Amino acid sequence: MSRSPSTFPWPATLTTDRLVLRPIEEGDVPAMTRLWTDEDVRRHLGGPVDKETLRVREEHCVGVRGAFGVTLRTAGAVIGSVQLKPDSRHAGRTEVSYQLLPEHWGLGYGREAVTAAVAWVREVTAEGSEVVAVTQEANARSRRLLESIGMEQAETFVEWGAAQVLYSAGDPRA
Repeated sequence: MSRSPSTFPWPATLTTDRLVLRPIEEGDVPAMTRLWTDEDVRRHLGGPVDKETLRVREEHCVGVRGAFGVTLRTAGAVIGSVQLKPDSRHAGRTEVSYQLLPEHWGLGYGREAVTAAVAWVREVTAEGSEVVAVTQEANARSRRLLESIGMEQAETFVEWGAAQVLYSAGDPRA
């Protein structure tokens, strides 16, 4: 049986060639707020979050298990976030989600961060559990990112009034 993200070793810090993924800190809240309110970032995520949701997220995002602030190794600036959480659609899987500030799009940071997070989940789960990601069918950039790291389209469905695609990085031993 797969481990839930709530049992993964935490806090965790993941390091890549250019990035550090680490627990969200108090000083990261302004960058997180921007991720949640930026129209470009939220285009395929239902739009900017409302004021009450924003207030709750701002108050409760620091140190949340499975939520990483993505920072540049050289400058330490927060450029995005990656979250790992139980997949609400099917038990036993971990869902990875991610957001980057628009000025950091197209530089490979998203691919680098998501690759690190997926590899870490697979490493800390002895069974090499399946990791999934969901994106809107219309989000071509996100779909290309997921496909570039070897995730495969597993199913399509409609949620939140839009066509969605579920991608999977299944157990390579299967």
